[in-house]
Amino acid sequence: MGIMLKKPEGAAGSALPAILVGLFVAFGGVLYGYDTGTIGGILGMHHWRQLFSTGYVNPTDNFPDVTSAQTSLIVSILSAGTFFGALTAAPAADLLGRRLGLVASNVVFCVGVILQTAATAIPTFVAGRFFAGYGVGMISATIPLYQSETAPKWIRGAIVGCYQLAITIGILLAAIVDNSTKNRTDTGSYRIPIAVQFAWAIVMFVGCIWLPETPRWFVKKGRPEKAAHSLSRLRRLDVDHPALVEELAEITANHEYELSLGKATYIDCFKGNLGKRLATGCLLQALQQLTGVNFIFYYGTSFFQNAGFKNAFIISMITSSINVASTFPGLYLVEKWGRRNLLLFGAIGMAVCQFIVAITGTVAGTDNASAQNALVAFVCIYIFFFACSWGPVAWVVTGEIFPLKVRAKSLSMTTASNWLLNFAIGYATPYMVNSGPGNANMGAKVFFVWGGCCFICIFFVWAMIYETKGLSLEQVDELYAKVDKAWKSAGFVPTVSFQDVRDVGHDTRRMSLTDAENEATRKRSAQYNENTFEKHAV
Repeated sequence: MGIMLKKPEGAAGSALPAILVGLFVAFGGVLYGYDTGTIGGILGMHHWRQLFSTGYVNPTDNFPDVTSAQTSLIVSILSAGTFFGALTAAPAADLLGRRLGLVASNVVFCVGVILQTAATAIPTFVAGRFFAGYGVGMISATIPLYQSETAPKWIRGAIVGCYQLAITIGILLAAIVDNSTKNRTDTGSYRIPIAVQFAWAIVMFVGCIWLPETPRWFVKKGRPEKAAHSLSRLRRLDVDHPALVEELAEITANHEYELSLGKATYIDCFKGNLGKRLATGCLLQALQQLTGVNFIFYYGTSFFQNAGFKNAFIISMITSSINVASTFPGLYLVEKWGRRNLLLFGAIGMAVCQFIVAITGTVAGTDNASAQNALVAFVCIYIFFFACSWGPVAWVVTGEIFPLKVRAKSLSMTTASNWLLNFAIGYATPYMVNSGPGNANMGAKVFFVWGGCCFICIFFVWAMIYETKGLSLEQVDELYAKVDKAWKSAGFVPTVSFQDVRDVGHDTRRMSLTDAENEATRKRSAQYNENTFEKHAV
């Protein structure tokens, strides 16, 4: 666990350009987080609820309101859009490139924001939520892809983790803006928070003009000169520098080795070693949602209001602030402890907190001050465990476990699984939590559900998550080819040179990676012996 966040000794060039590029791209997470966070506050605004009501009167306060079904539709339709957007991200990123894929997603997102801002009735608002979600879905799959393909291996986890940090910042900004406009008695109460998203979109759009395309995408497209130029910008090295030539040669050789095994279709993503990685990524992203974090950020304001808490908007700002602050230790620990250990730490902590919240809310109720304080305290501690572990690390792991030929396809499907569960939770939660006909009226008991899922997370990490700390994306391929059990991965040391494997000269379709490596070693040894013999003969 001794790796530190500093450049390794002897590493040529500068990591600063790649780090800055990765951090800027992470800014796209603000769009995702803000759009996710703003709806929770809007659902609690009296003017919005009265304006968008279609005749239903809330019996609690005899006030015009939206129904549980309408709330469910409004929240979950964003996730439906993001599901399809995430699946669209793969062909867009492969066809247009990672950079232009981000530009396209930004344009779609803005269409959705325009519709939401203009809406005064549920149908238009729902349509806007769908298109905004479609853009967010494309962004959420493309950003980790871009970051993973440009970041140096020794700090890749921290850079990709910054995407989650940006998401938490977006959620916090949404809570602040919602709190500032919640008491307005005109359409500005919800239009201002929604329209603020144009600022984030403009920053992202303008910045993409100067972003370099990833060298791995150029290699995938057979454009080695462009790949060399892109890597030169990212590493601040001349295109003919030995270190840059070596890194690019290894990327190219790995890709050619993959292609020697056959081109990959979507069906191939589900087969063999690739299928194992896809299952890991999809389950990881699904379980990230099932920890219940978006229940807090989607419905937290409404839940706390209905549970009798005063200043529910302030509580949402507090939980959002903790979400941001707790992500910072995660960016350090993902490289210090590694992916596997950090995910285990977070899963155990979240499970304990969720069960305590559920027991407190069920036994003591939520109508006395002591129970309310305990409930809020352990929700905040739960958010700490999530934000420093499962929040950033889920994106890190899925961004680095797939080979280049299927990376865009597989990453789009793992991200889509995240949004599919997000949709299911967003749709089902009002029926699970609220009172009234047809609803389960679980209240605080819903935390038993999230706690049970967190308990499952512990066993999932132990059985499925490989330790990829400190490995290049090409070395991750070697890890999965040689290590058959996740719990054996921590001590793995890479030995394969894909340049040697590429030059074996046999049909690698019939050889395992280990066999190909052994054949390359044999050839290298034979060549050495031959040269030595000739030297002595002379």
